[in-house]
Amino acid sequence: MSAPQQLFVAEGTFGILDGGDIPVDTADWSNGLAAPMSHGAIILTGIRTGDVQVTAEARDTPPQTTDHAPWDEVVEVSVLCQSGQLLVESLDLGPAEDLPDLATAGPGWYRIRVHAHGRNTNPDGTDSDPIERYLLTVWPSAPEAAAVLKSSQRIAAELARHTDQPEHGPLPTPPADPPLIKPE
Repeated sequence: MSAPQQLFVAEGTFGILDGGDIPVDTADWSNGLAAPMSHGAIILTGIRTGDVQVTAEARDTPPQTTDHAPWDEVVEVSVLCQSGQLLVESLDLGPAEDLPDLATAGPGWYRIRVHAHGRNTNPDGTDSDPIERYLLTVWPSAPEAAAVLKSSQRIAAELARHTDQPEHGPLPTPPADPPLIKPE
């Protein structure tokens, strides 16, 4: 596990990005904390601009702990890594220098567990002293639907807002050659 690092947040987001690519038009924003994209994910913060504290852990297997008491919110999502690198990045300043590459098994599917604390302290505000904390735990895993392991009013509101929309998980890589459709 990495030591906690300060990460600059702009526009209320930071990324776990696959080769720096941000396919934001494919993001699933429905849980209000972790938005998986066709590859990589965006993490939604409480503050609009400033620093947050991030700790990251790359594992070979899922974590065994179910103690989420120190955290306000815990969400798991699946992401596809095409490049073989998943890096925690400030969307303005690039990759965090002291946080590890989270794609321990190279290209493929990963599960990301995002723990958050303090997102409701200064919503949409600006903070240069990190009041929000995030723990990112990542391991290789077949794709699964998103899971809310510990909710907050903020997550509950986002889930309710998206109940009328079709549920979708991570988007798979499109096939290189589309299937042929035979006329009837």
